[in-house]
Amino acid sequence: MIHEKAAVGFDRAGEEYHKGRPEYPPESVSFVIDHLGLTPESSIVEVGAGTGKFTKLLFERGLNVIATEPVPGMRTKFQELLPTAKIIDGTAENLTLPGMSADVIIAAQAFHWFEGPRALAEFARILKPGGAICLIWNARDESIDWVAKLTDIIDPHEGSAPRYKSGAWRKAFEGVTVFTPLEHRSFFHSQIGDQDMLVNRVTSISFISALPEETRREVIAQVRKLAANHPDLKGRSQVEIPYRTDIYWCRKMNYEAG
Repeated sequence: MIHEKAAVGFDRAGEEYHKGRPEYPPESVSFVIDHLGLTPESSIVEVGAGTGKFTKLLFERGLNVIATEPVPGMRTKFQELLPTAKIIDGTAENLTLPGMSADVIIAAQAFHWFEGPRALAEFARILKPGGAICLIWNARDESIDWVAKLTDIIDPHEGSAPRYKSGAWRKAFEGVTVFTPLEHRSFFHSQIGDQDMLVNRVTSISFISALPEETRREVIAQVRKLAANHPDLKGRSQVEIPYRTDIYWCRKMNYEAG
């Protein structure tokens, strides 16, 4: 099952997601590759690949990825942007890939959408002993006043949509013995663009995209008003959104090695 907000919102928002979502800082990609020991021979599965924001960065480093994405609109945009990449329809809870076939499973901006315990059981089935799970998120720095006010525009519409910042996704890892404890590393960067970029960033959010059109337009108007009037943004042609990239990883216990 796909959460209703994801199924509807992301199916509509492929273009906004591509234009509005930030990239991942190069040093974070290097960290994932080096720390997890990824090579062109590694079997990498990316779950919930979306439009291929992170997939593209792995391909640029010479790595091979099997991407999975359950939302048709996202898969369509992915195939448009990365025509030579392989993407299949599949959810984290039912990947339909052979057992013990993957060295690494990556979920960028996605794990909070999964049914955590079922997804981890499926990851344990797919991964080779010693294989890794790597979870990645870009989180806005809400300590900045105008970013906090942007969040005030967004959050009233979240409804039942799961959010990374709630931390609820962590519960799936509690008491799990098949994986090592989660480790964590953060990187900092900014996304720079015009007001349209800022609007696309907001409208790429699933529960904003899924809103009735009149309400969605009201949200866009609020975002443009913030950009036009906040002292940190007023009169500026470029907007800089500060981000923290959080990376979490763990490994499947190698029972064969004791």
